[in-house]
Amino acid sequence: MASCETCGNNYDKSFEVLWAGKTHVFDSFECAIHALAPQCSHCGTRIVGHGVEADDRIFCCAHCARSQGEKSLKDRA
Repeated sequence: MASCETCGNNYDKSFEVLWAGKTHVFDSFECAIHALAPQCSHCGTRIVGHGVEADDRIFCCAHCARSQGEKSLKDRA
């Protein structure tokens, strides 16, 4: 039984995620998201889906990108 690196819980159904050559152990997807998902450059929310990117920044949505001055991104075509 492995301990979750986010919350420390020992769980018999823990799982491993290999990311950038390093193995991480979690007891839930919630903990994996908290530890590994990128954060929006504007509002700080964890980005679980694709998000939108401009230059070297990632945003949860086009609204947040516009709030940071990015004009070309749209949520819908």
